[in-house]
Amino acid sequence: MSEATRSGWTRFWDRGGWWRAVVLVVVYFVLYNGLSLLLTPLATQIDDPSSAAGILVFYAAPILVGCLLLIGFAASVGWLHQLFRPQPIRGRGWMWIAVAVVLLFNVLHLLSVDYGAAGTQVVATWLLTGLFIGFAEEVLTRGLVVTLLRRAGQREIVVALISSALFAALHAGNLLTGQSLPATLFQLVYTFAFGVCMYLAMRVTGTIIAPILLHASTDPSIFLHTAYPVEGALSSLAGIGNPAVIVVGLIALFFIRGRVGRDQATPSYGAA
Repeated sequence: MSEATRSGWTRFWDRGGWWRAVVLVVVYFVLYNGLSLLLTPLATQIDDPSSAAGILVFYAAPILVGCLLLIGFAASVGWLHQLFRPQPIRGRGWMWIAVAVVLLFNVLHLLSVDYGAAGTQVVATWLLTGLFIGFAEEVLTRGLVVTLLRRAGQREIVVALISSALFAALHAGNLLTGQSLPATLFQLVYTFAFGVCMYLAMRVTGTIIAPILLHASTDPSIFLHTAYPVEGALSSLAGIGNPAVIVVGLIALFFIRGRVGRDQATPSYGAA
């Protein structure tokens, strides 16, 4: 598609830049939370938010709305193919550490769940919800935000920092749900480091599918382990997962190098 035939909307986002990334995240956050209020009549009918029905209404349905918003935006600017094509810059071998650490603790969490107490419906609903969460949050931050930053010619360390910071900032909204300030501050540190790990996963595998799936297994495993833990050595080991991710993510920042050329970051307009 030529410059002349592209709309002003597309040209605006195609220029990229950190402030456009911030605008996108803020608008998404407002729309996501605003549209989620439409589910309030359903939420009032739920007696137990931890039941399968409660998880669907309070978690799965709102984040599905977020998925649809992001797909719609990416399609409107012609970036759907761009998001899922191979990465224009590949990673180094050491980046597999981030993948291994996140995957290890996800497995440990899942091995330390009392599935009898949780029930099949709750487990299945959390796994489905995790897939929605992984898709929405990774497409937004490791997909659209990273594309905007690379389009502006930012170095990859800046791309990793800003995309992870915006990912963490999304979780500051948990204060509005009654989460305590200390818990939220710790979550911000964790999600920033986790965001760095997801950026590394995308770099080293060459595709955004990897962080989507890693992320999709992270939230359900943590929530299920927290709500239905099985006491034992594995459970105790799984409990240090968040600090381990923080350490790996923060240390990794000192080793991120590279830059994507503007021609490499240009979306493939009109591609299938």
